[in-house]
Formats: sequence, structure tokens, C-alpha cells
Amino acid sequence: MAFGDIMKIDTTGASQMTAQQDRLTVKGVEASRKLAEHDLPQMGKYKGMITRVASAKKMDAAVIAAIISRETRAGAVQQDGWGDHGNAFGLMQVDKRYHTPVGAWDSEQHVAQATDILIGFIKEIKAKFPQWSQEQCFKGGISAYNAGVGNVRSYERMDDGTTGGDYANDVVARAQWFKYKGY
Repeated sequence: MAFGDIMKIDTTGASQMTAQQDRLTVKGVEASRKLAEHDLPQMGKYKGMITRVASAKKMDAAVIAAIISRETRAGAVQQDGWGDHGNAFGLMQVDKRYHTPVGAWDSEQHVAQATDILIGFIKEIKAKFPQWSQEQCFKGGISAYNAGVGNVRSYERMDDGTTGGDYANDVVARAQWFKYKGY
């Protein structure tokens, strides 16, 4: 993949706060996997679209699926495509305060736009931290997708300030699980 190998990225997985969404008694990578597993049946509706966008954008399909799982539980937790108090739109929750959402909330156009936003963040992290490996920049870009490039100040603490304090670590763990499921 153009942005690094998701399977080579270290991860601590979901925080206790994130694991609480499904009333899990575990946290970390195990919790991330359980959350992703819960979303797998619903995610199936979007697999073809995810695969097409991933191929077109040279992005790992498992990462797109993981962000959809994290952001909207595969579309299950939004109102008419909107979340975050009406500020974020679609399966991947594009924030209208920073971007003009395109397409229907569950459309290929939307997923392509959100993937472009993620790619932009990965490139910005690479420019900010030129000494980081490709995989470190990939993970940093995932963190920035949630909280912005300015929030990423170090590799070790990149999730400080993200939703649940675990965004990149949870998304990476979910993506690794989705990879095993054929994404």
C-alpha cells in the first residue's frame, strides 16, 4: 500500500471509554477486535464500495472499514447521516466545519472524499515529522483525521486529545482485524 503496512503498526487498541460502547469488560486490542466484529455484519453492505475506493486511492480497505467502524459503527449511530451534534456527515463523519461534505451519507462519493481527507492528513504528518517511518506517518495521519495535525505532537502520545484518548490505536487495531476478514 502507498501509505505503509497497517499490519506493521504497533497499537494499544481501545481505551476503557471506547470499550464501554459495547459494555465490554476488556480494553485494548481485544476490545477493538470485539467492536469491529460487532460491526462486521453491517459493514458487509459497504464492502464493495470500500474496496473500490481503496483501490482508486491506493488506501488499505481495512483502514477505511476501521474508520467507518470507529466513527459510525458501520452506519448504525447517526441521524440521517449526521453525527457529532450535527457537525459530522456520513459513514466516515466528514466535519462540515472544515470540509464541504459531498454525496449521500453512505455513498462511494462520500467515502472517496473522506479517504482523500485522510490521505491529506498522512501527507501533512509526513511533512511535520520527516524523520518518521511510513507506518508512523500512517498512524499519525489516522490520529489527525480525528483531532487535526496540530494535535499530533509526538509518536508516543499522538492519541492525547483524540476522542476517547485512543483514536489511532483503536482504528489501527480494528483495521488489523478487518484485514484478517478480507478487507
